Amino acid sequence: MSRLAQDRSTQTELAMKYEQNGSCRPILAPALAVAAMSFAAASLAATASAPDALPDAPAVSRTIEHDSALDRRLRRVLHEVGFTGRVEASLIERLGRPLDPDKVRLGRFLFFDTILGLHDDNSCAGCHSPAFGFGDSQPMAMGVDNNGIVGPHRETARNQRRSPLVANTEFYPAMMWTARFVAVSGDPFDASQGFKFPPPENLITSTQTLLQAQGSLPSTELVEMAGFTGITGNPGSFGPEFQQFDNGQGEPLPPPDDTGFHNLPIQDRVDARLNDVPAYRALFGRAFGDGRPLPPGGITIDMRRVAIAEFQMSLPGADAPLDRYARGDDHALTDQEKRGALLFFGQAGCVACHAVGGESNEMFSDFQVHRIAGPQVFPQFGVGLGNVHFDGPGQDEDFGIQQTSGDPAQRYMFRTAPLRNLAVAPAFFHNGAFGTIAAAIRHHLDVEASARGYDPRVNHLPADLSVGPIEPVLAAGIDPLLAEPKHLSDARFDSLVAFVTNALLDERVLDFCDQIPERVPSGRPLHTFEGCD
Repeated sequence: MSRLAQDRSTQTELAMKYEQNGSCRPILAPALAVAAMSFAAASLAATASAPDALPDAPAVSRTIEHDSALDRRLRRVLHEVGFTGRVEASLIERLGRPLDPDKVRLGRFLFFDTILGLHDDNSCAGCHSPAFGFGDSQPMAMGVDNNGIVGPHRETARNQRRSPLVANTEFYPAMMWTARFVAVSGDPFDASQGFKFPPPENLITSTQTLLQAQGSLPSTELVEMAGFTGITGNPGSFGPEFQQFDNGQGEPLPPPDDTGFHNLPIQDRVDARLNDVPAYRALFGRAFGDGRPLPPGGITIDMRRVAIAEFQMSLPGADAPLDRYARGDDHALTDQEKRGALLFFGQAGCVACHAVGGESNEMFSDFQVHRIAGPQVFPQFGVGLGNVHFDGPGQDEDFGIQQTSGDPAQRYMFRTAPLRNLAVAPAFFHNGAFGTIAAAIRHHLDVEASARGYDPRVNHLPADLSVGPIEPVLAAGIDPLLAEPKHLSDARFDSLVAFVTNALLDERVLDFCDQIPERVPSGRPLHTFEGCD
């Protein structure tokens, strides 16, 4: 059995486990089943005539009848919206250098090592699973106090939103579901105006890219990696209700500094932990020094940021069938996917928010915030249930970007989701409310009807998540781009789903389990990654 076939078999089994345990449901199964049927023919080489074709990118052949009129229409539309299929090949030019193998290797170790979290039980890979395209294995993220499993059988308290896919994030000018990490210039590779974050980080000017600047933030998040041990004595901005999570596991939180936050003291402790490991000082010396191990204290936060981002930038994810089609391969897409593309960029109006041109960097997002009235779902607050206070009088709402901006006019607004490689995700929207790509798309066609008629059972919402009020969201006003319902015939709807599911999937993301190291330099145990057996 080929590696690709093994991966698809594993994903199907994984989806079945989700169905059996009532956790989250298999968009994986139906989405990749569609992909598997489309990819059934033997693979062909990528178009040789494309001057910047990616030699290692697997090409996908389609058994189709060539429709030249359809191709002419689609190529004209792709030109008009600015889609070239060459964004992945632009990385080295935009970065100004090739990727550094020593930094990539170091960043890979850091990504999988729990040493970055003071609670000692979660790594970057705990929320960004290699079996799910380095995205969330759950509909809503689970961080600290976990059972060491990454996948459908992960157990611990939930956070508030889903962890995003990691591949291609170097091209994002705004990160996180509320776009609260931003390249001020609009270019994630341009540090001239710095990178804006909420307090206490504020403006970071010491890195080259937004992705690098973001790389150290997860260590400071108590629900993700730092944990709540010691918060009783060092509460900072946290109220007494969070003391129930102070369970004595891992390293206690340091006292907050003059900003009132724990963030920077946590970063100092993470640097110290790494500096205490000779193997890491040797690796950082190879990546950032003259090849000799760094002296104690030599590892810095910016080195960590650069190394983690270097690994993330090494992950492929933007050579999907649509990219190959845009570079000249007429057979990279099926006719159904081509018709779906014309709907996406035309009648269905998807590209108005899921943009590809200019600062969107062909990521299928305008990286702006919109109110699209996604269902409100939430866990109960408490040990083993949820460790984030939700908003609203019933603590059952997510106010979105208002949490950062403080502006009530931005309540319930979230950043447009990039659409590449969604076929490997188990759930959709910021909180995993929808269980299939089809359901997520259908919501956009008639927002009010979908929001009021939301059925958690149909969308296989986990039993520990409840549905919050939707009327306050609708009363706040739906984005004008979605205010009027759109009607698509069944055939057209199926074409649109096929386009989003298959045409934007770079099948190399199915091989990310190969990135799991046998061990990490700290000697700490790795998570168990379901789907990577």
